[in-house]
Amino acid sequence: MKICQVERPLVSTNRIPGFEHKHLLVVRDGSSRQVAVDSVGCIPGDWVICVGSSAAREAAGSKEFPSDLTIVGIIDRWPPENEAGGGESS
Repeated sequence: MKICQVERPLVSTNRIPGFEHKHLLVVRDGSSRQVAVDSVGCIPGDWVICVGSSAAREAAGSKEFPSDLTIVGIIDRWPPENEAGGGESS
């Protein structure tokens, strides 16, 4: 599992059968960007828990599903206040 931040939706109108109704999001893991299947209803800015490999396919709905990364949870508060650097101040 990894922690990522949702950047924006990814629009792709031409898809393979079985992939048509899945929401895709661009997520950032450090400095790299990846595309993830959204299985929980995220919005840009959310910090999320992502799974990869066979866990990503199963979380997206089927072991045959073509996903390498699937969002399985929205984190309520991240990063922890004592690790936040340069973020919002209270």
